[in-house]
Amino acid sequence: AGDTALTYDMKLLKDCSIDYAFLPIGGNFTMDVEDALKAAEMFRPKVVMPVHYNTFEVIEASPEEFVKKVKDRGMEGLYLKPGEEKEL
Repeated sequence: AGDTALTYDMKLLKDCSIDYAFLPIGGNFTMDVEDALKAAEMFRPKVVMPVHYNTFEVIEASPEEFVKKVKDRGMEGLYLKPGEEKEL
């Protein structure tokens, strides 16, 4: 999603069968955790991964907590630590 805010148009993505959604969670310049969760619920990707967080003081967020909240909503969540790899 890059530098994206939550928009109602994201509901249209539900018809696209998205496998991986990379959603910003840092807030301020992008979606925050709650907005990213709302976005994921709109189009229900197979896996949700957080991006755009903890690079500046004003966009601090916990990827672990985000993934837990994603899983609590019945979706798969995944985050990678810096330098960690995952084949998609």
